[in-house]
Amino acid sequence: MAAYIWKHPLEIPPPSEKDWLKEDEEDFFLQDPDRKRDVLPQPFRMINKLVMLVFENAMEIIERKEMLQEAQKLKVQPAKCIPTAEFQVTGRANCLVVSGKYVFVGLSVGLAAFKVSDCKEVCAWDAVKTEICAIHASDLGNECHVLLAVDEMGLVWLFCFHKESFLLMKILNEVEDISKRSTCVELVLSPGADYAGVLLQDSTEAWLEIYRLPKDSWLKEMEKNPGAAAGLACRERRSSRTSVESPVSANKDDAELSLPVLLLKVKPPKPITGSSFKSPLDALKKVNDGSMLGLGYNHLIKDSQWEQQEAIFRSTYREYLEAEGERESKEDIPRHATFHFLLPSRILQVGPEMKVQPDVPAGISVHWDGSHNLCLYLLNHPLKEKVDSDLKPDVVWPCAAPIACSAVSSCSRYLALACEDATITIWDKHLGYPLSVTAILEERLIRSIHFLRSSAATSDETLCPGTDPACPIVQLLVLCTDSSFYLVKAPRAGKSSITLLADRPEDPNLAVSTVVPVLAFPSAALVFSWDGTVSLMNTATSQIVYCFSTPPSHAVACPWQPVFTVDSVNWCLLLRGDKQQQADVLTESRASHSTIFLFEFSSYPLEEAFPKEPDLPPKSLQNLPWIERCNIFLRDRQQSLLGLKDQLPEYWSRLQAQAAAMDKEREKVKGQKKP
Repeated sequence: MAAYIWKHPLEIPPPSEKDWLKEDEEDFFLQDPDRKRDVLPQPFRMINKLVMLVFENAMEIIERKEMLQEAQKLKVQPAKCIPTAEFQVTGRANCLVVSGKYVFVGLSVGLAAFKVSDCKEVCAWDAVKTEICAIHASDLGNECHVLLAVDEMGLVWLFCFHKESFLLMKILNEVEDISKRSTCVELVLSPGADYAGVLLQDSTEAWLEIYRLPKDSWLKEMEKNPGAAAGLACRERRSSRTSVESPVSANKDDAELSLPVLLLKVKPPKPITGSSFKSPLDALKKVNDGSMLGLGYNHLIKDSQWEQQEAIFRSTYREYLEAEGERESKEDIPRHATFHFLLPSRILQVGPEMKVQPDVPAGISVHWDGSHNLCLYLLNHPLKEKVDSDLKPDVVWPCAAPIACSAVSSCSRYLALACEDATITIWDKHLGYPLSVTAILEERLIRSIHFLRSSAATSDETLCPGTDPACPIVQLLVLCTDSSFYLVKAPRAGKSSITLLADRPEDPNLAVSTVVPVLAFPSAALVFSWDGTVSLMNTATSQIVYCFSTPPSHAVACPWQPVFTVDSVNWCLLLRGDKQQQADVLTESRASHSTIFLFEFSSYPLEEAFPKEPDLPPKSLQNLPWIERCNIFLRDRQQSLLGLKDQLPEYWSRLQAQAAAMDKEREKVKGQKKP
């Protein structure tokens, strides 16, 4: 017979526990009296449930992964591209860059140069075994290249590579007192190597330094006295063997090449404090003195007013602040900035006394972390003996939210800003107005944005300032922090659109580490994943068309931060790979050598996966008569103002109502003046 065993008093349970009998029914009603002694007592029953829950969750994860693997097998697998060439370097390769016909590799023991054609080493620089962490290079012509490298200590090394020899010219942030040394956070070399930007920071503050590089003087000095350049290279190699403490001191006095000139020093914006103005007239006088509008400094809000508003806010939302564990925090000065070099355009107005070249940067755009403002600075200022320590921006663009990231197209015509509220704005700097304003509706944070080559354009040069592309569509690839992709299309005539290319991957190994546009093909982008996969995506179809695979004996080195570069001249991909070894062997041979794999795009049928429209010859505005140039500009303005046609009646009615109100007020004043 069944035995009824009640382990709790007979009472009506509270409503919050109405289902407790269903959950633990086996604990209170036993069908078999012999199992009375087999029931586990507490807390072992709870432990048993927790263990079973862990097993059930594990089985659900296993089944989900098996389903993903089966779905992946059913998909059309993209074609694999094997390397066309490979070469080994001594030490660990930390960075790569291609300039002209040479590949420069930043190593754990210095620098090395290789030829792209045969992948043979032509030169190496290993002074004091300096580890190079980042490198930028540009081809100056006449077998001369300029290089900027950052080592593990944050020092910026300026090299000139001439006739297969490294010439060390200067360390930009070198100081005699080591306690005053500053470290480089970010380094940018302008297209054409006319300017270099170095973001520095020390223990208390950060700032941005812009240098003007005398590349024309370097070329003339190389041509005039090639023997001195060769001698400088020999002295550099000799000093690298003898001097260990300061490798620059041995050749600093003998260097015959011109040194770069510090042009600008940009500091982060100061925190906004209470106003010291006594009247609005004092604030207007300050503006007339040359202060820039948009930074928020010239206001009339007192410190007492801000303190009062802060007290009201804290008293009103006290419970929410306590629930979030709000801590007292002061407004820190930002220590990181993003900056870009900009070619001349209508948003950078320069005076008639300043000479502007169409292919030389005329300004820089800077936005600091957590700042709402995009600050623009002109680079055509006359040189001064002492750089202005409190430099004001020439143009300020306030945004509604803090700027998260920004991007400039390769031709510098289009500027994109992505804010922390997921709003994306694309500016046409050549015409001087925003081309598109869109936003991601989902609550996602934007990590990076990248301009792609449009299939409506013949080539990337078609989008450069001074040309008239046939109605191109500007494409922007948006990568979010959760590895989801979006594509923003902004036509010059019509509404912009935003499309989800790939949602957040369920497998953590498929998380995206970085994205790079490939301007050799329209709507093409390289996608690097954490599992070491290097994919070529066609953003027009949201499909992975090719995968660049290393040999089975190697794997992509550091897939979360891959070492690679895309050559936009020879159209190839260079990727570092390491041998797949056991964990104990890996520690011993960690920095012995690295392998660089070369993938030439011309060796694969990539053009079939990226069809393009028939080529149209670009028309340069600078070679057209003034009448045709004005017609093109008026046509562009007319296309951008098509939406205002429907709003004109509303604006006209408002204007009439305002005029009628002003007439009525004027008549009222006249009636009061009459006796």
